[in-house]
Amino acid sequence: MLCLLPVVKTNNHDEDLFMDLLRIIIAIILPPLGVFMQVGFAGAFWLNILLTLLGYIPGIIHAIWIIARR
Repeated sequence: MLCLLPVVKTNNHDEDLFMDLLRIIIAIILPPLGVFMQVGFAGAFWLNILLTLLGYIPGIIHAIWIIARR
């Protein structure tokens, strides 16, 4: 059976943008959670926990950098 319906590609750009903004807001409130949402239990997550314990601002900067980079 031949399907003659056109293939509709969905644009996930809006969803990706919304999720990135949500991650950045979460990263400002709780930096390790924002990094965890982006990379899981990778090394960047553990580094962010250390940076956040040493100082809240370095944790935020690192979290936003990780989210913006990927």
